[in-house]
Formats: sequence, structure tokens, C-alpha cells
Amino acid sequence: MCLILFSYEKHPQYRLILAANRDEFYERPTAPLAAWDSAPEIFAGRDLRGRGTWLGITRSGRFAAITNYRDPASILKDAPSRGLLVSNFLKGDAPAESYLAGLGKFGANYNGYNLLAGDPSGLWYYSNRGHDVYKLPSGHYGLSNHLLNTQWPKVAKGKKRLKNLLAAGKQIHTDSLFDLLADRSIAPDHQLPHTGVGLDWERTLSALFITSENYGTRSSSIILIKRTGDVTFLERTFNCGETSKTTHQTRCIRFTISGQTHANKTEEVCN
Repeated sequence: MCLILFSYEKHPQYRLILAANRDEFYERPTAPLAAWDSAPEIFAGRDLRGRGTWLGITRSGRFAAITNYRDPASILKDAPSRGLLVSNFLKGDAPAESYLAGLGKFGANYNGYNLLAGDPSGLWYYSNRGHDVYKLPSGHYGLSNHLLNTQWPKVAKGKKRLKNLLAAGKQIHTDSLFDLLADRSIAPDHQLPHTGVGLDWERTLSALFITSENYGTRSSSIILIKRTGDVTFLERTFNCGETSKTTHQTRCIRFTISGQTHANKTEEVCN
């Protein structure tokens, strides 16, 4: 992922409201949102090169999402895929806090990342470019390619718009969340960060929805977790580029987290 906007424990009906964009090279092979054949308790897309994922949730309510930390001067060419950090958590049973704490032993082996992990004990955050593992209190959050809540233009804009949408009432409209994620406007130069990729790329990457000749937003995702344990997970995947018309497909999975009073074992696939 390259942008994650989320509201945690702030809404009367929803424990988590999350809207996120995954940015990647168009040629990188990817499988869309589905239950994994090799681990059917996991609902996620899949990076078919690294075999991990950028965002996923399990039937038992384990949740994780990752963004890269942009630092081109420190790239390790042979580092393991950061997406495995997400899939390994989803496949395991370690509490979120202890899983993230254990990653500190291996942080130097990976390129920069930010990782969110959640379970019934709460929602936690860790970056191998930061320091400690943090349990997140209720609030509105934004995460891009720097540390949590860094005030990059896309993060500040996205958080503000998400808060405004949620302030409008109890009903959550997923179309409005997708519209938020579809914003292609470029930030003015004086607001841009300086991450070592050059001014032209800083401009391109400042949009919430990124387009260029060979790199951009490949998918937009929404996860809604009600306090009842009901989960809605939507993924909109794009076939787009700088010179082509954007088209998309939307996939949706609904289920109830196991252990809840009215939990069911069969998810609903909705189109």
C-alpha cells in the first residue's frame, strides 16, 4: 500500500473504517481479493512475485496492512519481500503486539516499511524506520510512505476528507470512500516532501490516486468492521496508465468474525 486512511474506534457502529490505495508498477503480477487457496481463512489480494500481500483480514479478525517507507538511498537489492510480513501475521496466531515486537530483531534485513496489525486486543503500529511498537488509541489516521500521520499533502487531505465524511452521519457510503481515493490532483511544489526521488516524481506521487506511464494505483480497498463483528471488504482493481482510459472491477466479501454471537462460517461474495 502507499496510502492508508482509517478511523479507529471513533464511530458508533464501526470499530474500523479503512480506505487504502495500493501503488505498484503495472507489470508486477497480482491476484485480486479472494480467499486464498493455500490459506482459506485469509481474505486478501496477492503479490504473485513476492507471494505476500499488502492488506488482508482473516475469518478470526486478524488484520494487517503495510506501506513502504520511501528512502531510495537505503534500498537493499536482495531484501525479502515486505508483503510477507503481512501474510505471515495473518497465517499465524501470535498476538499483534508480540508479532510486531519480534520484528525488531530482523528490521535491518528489510527495506523500509510501516506495518499495521490488529487482533481482538487492539490495533498496533510498527516501522523499522521508527522505534517502538505503538498501540493506537481511538482516532483518525493517515499513513503513506513515511511514518504514521506524517503531514504529507496526500495524508493531510485524505484524513480531513475522511473525517468530514464520517461527520456527515452514521451511514457509511462506500462510493464516497472510493471517490476520496480516486483524487488525482497534484500538490503544489511548496508542499512536497523531499525524499530523494526528484521533483517530477514527488509531484506524481503526491496524488492520492497515482498515474504515470508504468507505475500507479493498482487497486483501492475499503474495509469496514462493525462492532457486531460484521466485516465488509471491497477491492476495486484498475487497468490504467497515463495514456489509457481507466477501467476497473470491484470485488466484495462479507463475513462475520468467528467467535461473535451470530458468526457464520460461509462468507458472502458480492459484486
